[in-house]
Amino acid sequence: MDELTHPQMVSRQLANAREYWLGYGAQEQRRKDYFLYRSGVADAQLNGVVSFNGKRVADELTEIERTFSGLPWLWWVGPDSNDSTAADLAEHGYKEVGAMPVMAIRLDSVRGAPAPTGLEIKQVGSAAELTDWVHCYTSAFGIQAGREDIAHLESTRSETSDTLVRFSGYVDGQLVGTAALYNHDEVAGIYVVSTLKEFRGRGIGTELTAAALNAGREQGLHIGSLQASSMGLPVYERMGFEEVARYRLFMKS
Repeated sequence: MDELTHPQMVSRQLANAREYWLGYGAQEQRRKDYFLYRSGVADAQLNGVVSFNGKRVADELTEIERTFSGLPWLWWVGPDSNDSTAADLAEHGYKEVGAMPVMAIRLDSVRGAPAPTGLEIKQVGSAAELTDWVHCYTSAFGIQAGREDIAHLESTRSETSDTLVRFSGYVDGQLVGTAALYNHDEVAGIYVVSTLKEFRGRGIGTELTAAALNAGREQGLHIGSLQASSMGLPVYERMGFEEVARYRLFMKS
């Protein structure tokens, strides 16, 4: 069996994603049958249920909806949720709004590209650099509201500097892209890969992703993993990532 798709390795990748998103939960709940994070910021990706193993969604839905009252949020349905979750959500008025492939790569086979002219990649260090990093990725992702709240969330995450490593990409001194490495469950999780719109198509996202993966390899990790957006998917395929699982995303219709 392929190492990347081995059930134990896929489980580790999903655990990496779950722990990363729980890091945004000012009121995260690790209950017996589900994991939930609530940042309080009005952005759906920063509030959500990331796995569910209860017998029925209906048994927990009232409490979950109360927890997210007034906020947009996502229900991530992947292999770490039970098989009936998606159907249960549809029965209770939830609509499937997208999907996020879970993709993996062996860190000794990372394929980068010729570095874009003038690109310099640095690790984020100071509080000011972290604020700039947040402003860059929220601009790239089109997040208009709550930027200062998101910067506060990033600054108060509890991970050590080796567990969560953030990268900024500069062209001629201007911050134009971001990425992050999350070292958990023996997996190099890659998150927050972004490039400002006017700098896309130059390979900046590829190089930032490669920088985060290489940092994971330097920490002794062997497998990299990420959840791919539709925009990022072709970039990651060119780098050698393979799809190993998939999250289906649901919201209340």
